Amino acid sequence: MKVTYYNVGKIVNTQGLKGEVRVIPITDFPEKRFKKGNKVYAKLDKKPDLVTLVIDGVRKHKGFILLHFENHPSINDVEYLKPSLLQITEDTLSDDDLKPGEYYYHQIIGLDVYDRDQQLIGIVKEILSPGANDVWVVARDGKSDLLLPKIDSVIKQVNLDAHRIVVDIPEGLDE
Repeated sequence: MKVTYYNVGKIVNTQGLKGEVRVIPITDFPEKRFKKGNKVYAKLDKKPDLVTLVIDGVRKHKGFILLHFENHPSINDVEYLKPSLLQITEDTLSDDDLKPGEYYYHQIIGLDVYDRDQQLIGIVKEILSPGANDVWVVARDGKSDLLLPKIDSVIKQVNLDAHRIVVDIPEGLDE
């Protein structure tokens, strides 16, 4: 049986000398994904095998999440992890995490985006979390990416089964 993995963070650097790493979260639920005792998997650049890690320390610092892993007491033990993607397995996801109108990032990325006139705008290529609202980045043919805030006045309908999103682009946003 094939295991499916989902990205939840990116290790970008080490922090201090005691084995902490700086992580940029790329998950909808960082507080649930990065808890003491949780297991994550590091996907190292250009290496096929995943490294299994158990979180034993978590704290926030200047927009990053700092993680410490069991049996990695010093900077020398975590240096090889940068850069890498942190992943979780599909079986750790729960629909209980979602309220109505909420979605996992992996459910949205790759969906087709249409305007209210049913004209294809592009495809969601990534989701940014800069502050109060997520921003859905829509790749368009022959144009620059469109940045859509995840607010009800813009995102009108998400239909996972039909693989489509309907949006209402506010005046001035598509300039």
